[in-house]
Amino acid sequence: MYLVLLGPPGAGKGTQAKRLAGSLSLPHISTGDILRQNVKDGTDLGKQAKGIMDKGLLVPDDLVAKMLDERFNNPDIKKGFILDGYPRTLAQAGTLDDILGSKGLAVDLVVYLNTSDEVIIKRLTGRLVCSKCGANFHVTNMPPKSKGICDNCGSSLYQRSDDNETTVRKRLEVYKQEVSSLIEYYSRIKKLHSLNADLDAGVVLKQIIDLSSKESR
Repeated sequence: MYLVLLGPPGAGKGTQAKRLAGSLSLPHISTGDILRQNVKDGTDLGKQAKGIMDKGLLVPDDLVAKMLDERFNNPDIKKGFILDGYPRTLAQAGTLDDILGSKGLAVDLVVYLNTSDEVIIKRLTGRLVCSKCGANFHVTNMPPKSKGICDNCGSSLYQRSDDNETTVRKRLEVYKQEVSSLIEYYSRIKKLHSLNADLDAGVVLKQIIDLSSKESR
């Protein structure tokens, strides 16, 4: 099962991807994780990316695509994956199709976590992030056991400077503009399933697992 999770920031893609990876015994692949790992390991691609990021610029699509291509050579994806954070544009969807196609693979299912603006704002303005491991918590929905301390590694938690209502609304506007053609594309090729991600995370998880089971038959 080659599954792609789409959704606006705050829709819960990362959370669902991690849970799905455990439930379906498939690797969770995040472009953000791949990028950080390449930089950390000092790979040729990682060095190129670091040079660009050090200048305050965004890592170009072709460099991210090369990292994905290399990641898809790993044997752990032979039975599938949960892809989170990519594609974000129609061009990236085409790139993903090309990379997978070159390996005799294809996306089986695309799940769009459709989330209302008000729920996203509530989630993101209360989000807490670990300064070391990057784990996410929430002041009310998923508070840490000890205030300001990560449950996983014991490091301090912080709130991202862009997790405020004004900035979140702007990010949502940009996302909606970018994702519209992507949703249309996956709908046209009959791979898109939209779910109400305002619901409890456990309910949404079960719905995704059910969809995956149907597609696997």
